[in-house]
Formats: sequence, C-alpha cells, structure tokens
Amino acid sequence: MNFLDLARAIFGLAFTLGLIGLAAWAARRYAPQIMARLSAERGERRMTVVETLVLDPARRLVLVKIDEEERLILLGEGRELIEPRGPGAAS
Repeated sequence: MNFLDLARAIFGLAFTLGLIGLAAWAARRYAPQIMARLSAERGERRMTVVETLVLDPARRLVLVKIDEEERLILLGEGRELIEPRGPGAAS
C-alpha cells in the first residue's frame, strides 16, 4: 500500500464523514419546520399527551387529554391502570 492509496482512503473517509455531518446539520436545521408543516396538514388531533412522569425503570405515569377529558394512565410491567380526570370524574 503506497502513499497515494493511503491518501485516497483518508480523503474518502473525510468526504463520507463530511456528508454525514452535513446531513445531520440539515436535519437539525430544517426537520422541525418540515415536521410542523406535516402535522398542521393532518388537522386538529383529539388526543394529546399532557405530561409524563417516570416512576422507576419499569413504570411511568402518563396524563392524556382526550377531547376535554383528562385520563391518568399507569404504564408498565404488562398491566395498565386508567383513572379518569376532568369534568365528568367523580371526586
């Protein structure tokens, strides 16, 4: 392997890494605007995640708003618990 082959390999590696860096920069720069435009085209969504709380590595609490009703969901370990919250929930 002579010097020319080594220089060609290093140049090829630098060029490839440069292309990957350019793609990462473009994704960070332009992806949020593209994703916002795509989500706006879908219309208003009925379900949104209001907040999440990690209890431990196996369980998490998720507060979900569906229409005007909030529900608290405990996720993890193969079972789930759904607790209604909002105007129709019993105190």
